[in-house]
Amino acid sequence: MSTLLEIKGLDVYYGGIHALQNVSMHIDDGEIISIIGANGAGKSTLLRTIAGDKEFKSGQISFRDEPLPNTSHAVVSKGISLVPEGRRIFPNLTVRENLNVGAHIRKDGKETIQEDFEDVLRLFPRLSERINQMSGTLSGGEQQMLAVGRALMARPTLLCMDEPSLGLAPIIIDELFDKIVQLNEKRGQTILIVEQNAFLALEVAKRAYILKTGQLIREDTAENLLHDPTVQQEYLGAELEKERRAI
Repeated sequence: MSTLLEIKGLDVYYGGIHALQNVSMHIDDGEIISIIGANGAGKSTLLRTIAGDKEFKSGQISFRDEPLPNTSHAVVSKGISLVPEGRRIFPNLTVRENLNVGAHIRKDGKETIQEDFEDVLRLFPRLSERINQMSGTLSGGEQQMLAVGRALMARPTLLCMDEPSLGLAPIIIDELFDKIVQLNEKRGQTILIVEQNAFLALEVAKRAYILKTGQLIREDTAENLLHDPTVQQEYLGAELEKERRAI
């Protein structure tokens, strides 16, 4: 398995705040990787930096053994798409138009783009039902599906997802994460997930990193972290209690 993305010694600042401190990590082709941590740990900052939305002071990010560009448009062109926190769809465009925006950088043929468009609608049938509806009128879950679909329309090698469960009902969260697993298992999509719900993040991932106050303090298999008593106490307590109540 080859390394797709590698980060070495990354330092990122917000004004005088050292948001990411000497962060090093890697993602291999075909993996689902999760990054867990408390609010303010720097998870979203890390994704924004990878996506070219945030400059870094020192360190390096390599994608397929080449330096990653530092602008978002160039990063998308290289094969990395971000599903941002809060979805950030275009509310005054239709579902169809939002999906087409996702493909705007592509230079391959219209037929291939149309095939990917149809694949997105097969993955999220509800978008097909609302294809000409203004996106601002969709439910929160439908908007998240649209945000994922828009990112997929760029045909990314690496799909980055920032807090995909945020603000969604539990039944929609389960459906969304089933789709994430489906993308990985059936299409081989490499996925990086930043997620406040650590239990969910570890359930779908192969490996995971723990980020604490800007520092990566641990890397392990998701299964090991999921069953580690220290991790359970610090990051999984509320989620595990919900699971017990649901049984």
